Amino acid sequence: MESYALLFGSTLSAGTVLALAALGLLINEKAGIINLGAEGMMLCAAIAGFAAVVHSGNTWVGFGAGMLAGALLAGLFGVLVIWLNTNQQATGLALTLFGAGFSAFAGLNYVQAKLPELPKYAIPGLSDIPVLGPALFRQHPLVYIVVLLAIAMIWFLYRTRAGLVLRAVGESPESAHALGYPVRRIRLAAVMFGGAMCGLAGAFISVVYTPLWVEGMVAGRGWIALALTTFATWRPARVLLGAYLFGGVTMLQFHLQASGVQLASQLLSMLPYLATIVVLVLISRNPAWIRANMPASLGKPFYPGS
Repeated sequence: MESYALLFGSTLSAGTVLALAALGLLINEKAGIINLGAEGMMLCAAIAGFAAVVHSGNTWVGFGAGMLAGALLAGLFGVLVIWLNTNQQATGLALTLFGAGFSAFAGLNYVQAKLPELPKYAIPGLSDIPVLGPALFRQHPLVYIVVLLAIAMIWFLYRTRAGLVLRAVGESPESAHALGYPVRRIRLAAVMFGGAMCGLAGAFISVVYTPLWVEGMVAGRGWIALALTTFATWRPARVLLGAYLFGGVTMLQFHLQASGVQLASQLLSMLPYLATIVVLVLISRNPAWIRANMPASLGKPFYPGS
């Protein structure tokens, strides 16, 4: 039972990384912008957050540094695609390539660096419950915050005027512009929020999830987060569920290895990416369903003067 409790607890932690990034990207896409630079932003944020904790000794400073790095890179991306009308897909891929190279260069002096000992978190009373206590109630606060964030995002998108305006910009920016809404600024704010969330996810990886810096340590999670938004049909609750599903698949490989399953480690490492491909193939079989849920202007440039 203890091994299953450990698997469940690690699933929550792994799913938190994906949920943070995917929820941010969902806001991007609700505004009509697709950012394929998630992987690069997460890598830059991972080294920014790690370096900040090394020098400050405070994990929350590291989270702030990661969010700032992600928001700045997303802001640069936003200026290029929103004001200069560069191709969103090509610009996002360029951001990923830049992030991979820059983080590797910036992290050269931090490969052997060690973080100060991280505080231990536990909810008094609940954390002592057999089996469930260690799995559910000894997690980092961000594991619980991301659930609250998903709930807050549901309320924002479907119960507030600002959320309605954001969705209107994603559906028909021309109509929103005709009504007097600043479409470009709304899109930039959405993109920077998405970047900040990707940055928080990257910092969480290097500071809490695997507290060290290694080149390329995000290891494709940015791409999985991008796939999650489609898998979840752009709904926050489904993003959260999908993040834990993919987090569980990610951690299953380690559980199987610890259980003595005789499979090559490379095959087990393929599981989360294989699951991503399978899910996308299944979803793609019903393009009408995707079109019914996808923001109508997703990936399309907006020209205010036209």
